[in-house]
Amino acid sequence: MKPRVTKYIFVTGGVSSSIGKGIVAASVGALLEARGLTVTHIKLDPYVNVDPGTMSPFQHGEVYVTDDGAETDLDLGHYERFTNATMSRASNATTGRIYGSVIEKERRGDFLGGTVQVIPHVTDEIKQFVMDGARGVDVCICEVGGTVGDIESLPFLEALRQLKLGLGPANAINIHVTLVPYIAAAGELKTKPTQHSVQKLREIGIQPDIIVARCDRELADDLKRKISLFCNVPPNAVVSGVDVDTLYAVPLAFHREGLDRLVIDGLNIWTREPVLDRWEKIVQAVRDANRRVTIGIVGKYVDHTDAYKSLHEALIHGGLDNKAKVDLRYIDSEDIEKRGAETLLKGVDGVLVPGGFGNRGSEGKIAAVRYAREQKVPFFGICLGLQVAVIEFARHVCELEDAHSVEFKESAKNPIIHLMAHQHGVERKGGSMRLGSYDCDLKKGTLAATVYGKKRIQERHRHRYEVNNDYRSVMTEKGLAFSGLSPDELLVEIVEIGDHPWFLGCQFHPEFKSRPYAPHPLFSAFVKASLAHGSCDD
Repeated sequence: MKPRVTKYIFVTGGVSSSIGKGIVAASVGALLEARGLTVTHIKLDPYVNVDPGTMSPFQHGEVYVTDDGAETDLDLGHYERFTNATMSRASNATTGRIYGSVIEKERRGDFLGGTVQVIPHVTDEIKQFVMDGARGVDVCICEVGGTVGDIESLPFLEALRQLKLGLGPANAINIHVTLVPYIAAAGELKTKPTQHSVQKLREIGIQPDIIVARCDRELADDLKRKISLFCNVPPNAVVSGVDVDTLYAVPLAFHREGLDRLVIDGLNIWTREPVLDRWEKIVQAVRDANRRVTIGIVGKYVDHTDAYKSLHEALIHGGLDNKAKVDLRYIDSEDIEKRGAETLLKGVDGVLVPGGFGNRGSEGKIAAVRYAREQKVPFFGICLGLQVAVIEFARHVCELEDAHSVEFKESAKNPIIHLMAHQHGVERKGGSMRLGSYDCDLKKGTLAATVYGKKRIQERHRHRYEVNNDYRSVMTEKGLAFSGLSPDELLVEIVEIGDHPWFLGCQFHPEFKSRPYAPHPLFSAFVKASLAHGSCDD
């Protein structure tokens, strides 16, 4: 048997950031899997940070966590939601990580006698990273972050140029994603930004094989021919990337445009015709949803909703499982501090408090928990959401004066939330939290055990603080159930309140494991409870 030859698809972008390269890459992966191929994804990010773990959500959006504990770009969430590939540390590299590896090799003496340079040493490191991450699959889809023309992305683009040349014909293709904006004053779509973007790409030695033109309406054939002429690609290789009513309709839209056929022809791969039942059912479920439910998301990054990207999608998945459309009402926790929880949360069917860091807005989150608990509104707390739920219960049910988290107040009289033992004295913040997948044992007869339908689960974590075990007994006596614990019973993973319609907090991030075709059970159950609450209000 011949060894498997991996083919490569390099996805680049121009004109604008947030143009949708990640969705394009994920959709191509979905279409190739539908044709029976195995795929993996790699994201190359040009910023100098080693990973996004220390970056503000306002700067970067969500930090997506893999099973093996890598803090990565949010596009890896798209890859996992659209394909069966499992992302890992081998799936995301930054300028900081690449240069760090090169410098380590230089200090070790691997380059003795030579001057270390961007070419070949940095580009060789990038190429090796991509090839190592691509092993064992039919197709590796590699996306470069940022836009063509950014100075920091040049080493990555040069590495891919070299890699494509070395791989030889039909072993690698480039998909370039650009913007074709509609200019209202002129009443037409304009191709000039795409022309200039491709020109810039060709200046550095990369000729795109396929152009995905992002637009808000279909590209007419004459515009496709114009882009073809100026950008040196066949007319049928200009693909409309039109806005659609649901994210999960993108693979179907690209299939209608012939994108998957262009890819397999360009890579000289024989496959079966695609089986797209999965995506057709998902899209139909979105469009057939005949009920509505409103979820209030109380956070402090609500002006930048990419900070909650996986959470947003997981709630949509929970809605799909209940044949319901989920309306998300993002509420700034600082506004709750000023105006009150009852004012801002009135009318929501469920309250969700997501993860976060720092003291800002924490009292607003605690107030939101109190409102949900006292008004019997379904409540779901994630990571910090669990912690503020425990603080609220300790303050207002257990009547523990100055119950707090040491993250917010080091001198708290009752430090309900404190640092894990091995976190004391940690000075290097990057990559030092509790990260990745851990086991959790569920107590029989609890809401958590009922929802999961099993005794042991595995979920992904990203946190530094834990529930203080010294307070578990007093809170248990007052009705807070610690329904999920680490196998050694030292770490609290899930809390719940039994005499409430639906009140659950988890220390982990279940949103990272939710898929449109396999909604996470916690989100499905939370949406179901919120629907029931809304029906009662009606």
